[in-house]
Amino acid sequence: MSKVTLNISTSPHLVKGLSTDTIMKNVLYALLPAAAFGVFSFGWNALLVMITTTLGAMLTEHYLNKWYGKLTTIYDYSAALSGLLLGMTLPPVFPLWMAFLGSVITIALGKFIFGGLGYNVFNPALVGRAFLQAAFPVAITTWLQPFLPERFYSVSSSIYAWPFMRPTVDAVSGATPLSAFKFDKVSTEAYDMAMGICSGSVGETSTVFIILGGLYLAWRKMLNWRIPVSIIMTVFVFSAVFYMLDGVAYPSPFFTIFSGGLMLGAIFMATDMVSSPITSEGVWVYGSIIGLLRGVIR
Repeated sequence: MSKVTLNISTSPHLVKGLSTDTIMKNVLYALLPAAAFGVFSFGWNALLVMITTTLGAMLTEHYLNKWYGKLTTIYDYSAALSGLLLGMTLPPVFPLWMAFLGSVITIALGKFIFGGLGYNVFNPALVGRAFLQAAFPVAITTWLQPFLPERFYSVSSSIYAWPFMRPTVDAVSGATPLSAFKFDKVSTEAYDMAMGICSGSVGETSTVFIILGGLYLAWRKMLNWRIPVSIIMTVFVFSAVFYMLDGVAYPSPFFTIFSGGLMLGAIFMATDMVSSPITSEGVWVYGSIIGLLRGVIR
């Protein structure tokens, strides 16, 4: 009779483990509806921007690993996820060379310099977005109206601008809900922002699809729901106080939570498993601080 050795260890005892590539693929799946709606809204411009940032991030990660004699890590889908997230935060007429440069910064400075996946202290896509915001403030605030009739028949010439040359926008531009309120005191209906009937970045306009993606990840237990809930609640309460004080100078709390990239950031960026807290108390504090900072900056 053969002997069987039992290894007894302390808790927690995991019945089923999830690999990195499984988690990253599911996050990509959750982003696809919002990304697809961005293409539907803005046409080939949006698709080209997202393809450029995604491929740029994957190529950067692959060649940096090769440069340092490491095995490539592009098959864990983390680079593809960071690249897609970056592309979704950019305007649909953003020049492709700038988008590619942003994807290089996303991986090189946002991830690789810290030691790779699991060691980064910031969400890599936000690092790339912050760099592009500082380096190209005009291009990153040049918008496009959604649902133009020619969006699937032509591409804006600004997309193909040469490096370090000023892009020429030959499409109809449209103010985002935030800029329309800031400069003209025009408030966009919350329904229009929720359904994506407004200008904005490629993947931020339809909050309905973003929320659906977040609910899918929460159902798969790949997202800590406390983080987006605490962010959104804090922003709502903070903006409600100012709206009650002066409803003309400040927008309504519903406008605030549906406008801009709040939902995309709260659900898909602040919940980054590497850079977010792991305790229930910690994530409530973490989300509240993010929401408070967002309210103050706005």
